[in-house]
Amino acid sequence: MHIDELLALAKEQKSHPNREFVIPVSWAQGRTVYGGLSAGLLYAAAKAYVDDDRVMRSNSTNFIGPLMTELPFTISIEILREGKNVSQILARAIQNHKTCVMAQICFGNSRQSKVSVPNDDKHNMAAPKKANFIPPIPKVTPKFLKHLDLALVEGSIPFMGKKTSHYHGWTRFSKAPKTFSDAHLICIIDAFPGTILQMLKWPAPASSVSWNIEFIHPHRPISGDDWLAYQAHTRQAADGYAHTEANIWDKDGELIAISRQTVAIFD
Repeated sequence: MHIDELLALAKEQKSHPNREFVIPVSWAQGRTVYGGLSAGLLYAAAKAYVDDDRVMRSNSTNFIGPLMTELPFTISIEILREGKNVSQILARAIQNHKTCVMAQICFGNSRQSKVSVPNDDKHNMAAPKKANFIPPIPKVTPKFLKHLDLALVEGSIPFMGKKTSHYHGWTRFSKAPKTFSDAHLICIIDAFPGTILQMLKWPAPASSVSWNIEFIHPHRPISGDDWLAYQAHTRQAADGYAHTEANIWDKDGELIAISRQTVAIFD
């Protein structure tokens, strides 16, 4: 299934709150649903509960347990608070009566303000002409990567025993969405592997425990076939956990999102 089809179903959750979702195995990340997709689905469902002029300002997602492909789950939405300017919504993916993924999303409208501090974070990467990352290897390459193009500039593929712990590169959907929404942006931000996997000399499981994204508004419209620049760095890693931070820019070099993750490593 194309990303647009999956997100369209999630957008209908408000009118069909008991609908069951089944994610095909082509979107698997190991034994679970690709984390970017599960977070994107929760956002798409939650967005239907707020006014169009309230855009997503922050999204804090926790991956509580495995959300399995090919098995039905439901999405529940709870409006925590609907204020004059800000809405706080809690979204859950529930499978086998257990909460597997939970997101608290803050939506806020724009207001007149005398405060203006422009962002000047830049990157110096040239836009790629084609994808350049892991080739499709059965039982090795995560299945969800067939839906995404990655172009690596700095860093290495996982499990190469490298000393580097950062990724610089570009990402886009391999088959362009019809329109590019914030739900698509969530889905695409999580495409690169955890920064520390390239440091390991042999395969070992790792999973995101928590993921916080802040979205920069206003920003230019994004086209479905645009490459987005991505730079992620490991702030610290020890005791089986890593803390990473990433910036995401549009094709014109405008910062559009800031991402932070806590990753558990089982090596």
